[in-house]
Amino acid sequence: MSISLYIAIIIIAYMIIQQILNKRAVNELDQNDFHNGLRKAQVIDVREKVDYDYGHINGARNIPITVFKQRYQGLRKDQPIYLCDANGIASYRAARILRKNGYKDIFMLKGGYKKWTGKIKSKK
Repeated sequence: MSISLYIAIIIIAYMIIQQILNKRAVNELDQNDFHNGLRKAQVIDVREKVDYDYGHINGARNIPITVFKQRYQGLRKDQPIYLCDANGIASYRAARILRKNGYKDIFMLKGGYKKWTGKIKSKK
């Protein structure tokens, strides 16, 4: 076998492992389940501030993924955490950081903010 084939196999294996770790770190919720749990959860929007300011889910707090490692400590471990991002990718990263640091009840909006049809707060 050639070196390029070995590299391709390693890359594919890495991607599969990352996907498994992502799925273990967080529970995906559809819009209805996410909406139903909003009042009892800490809702965290991990998009950048400019996107958050443009529009976000009512009650969501902004902790951009770029500074998440430095700012997640303010979250409570005794309440569920609901993560939201643009399209469902950054929430996995945030969830893995939380899980690694002892947080348990971690959920994310499947499909991200772009798929959200519930109430939002936006600049007028």
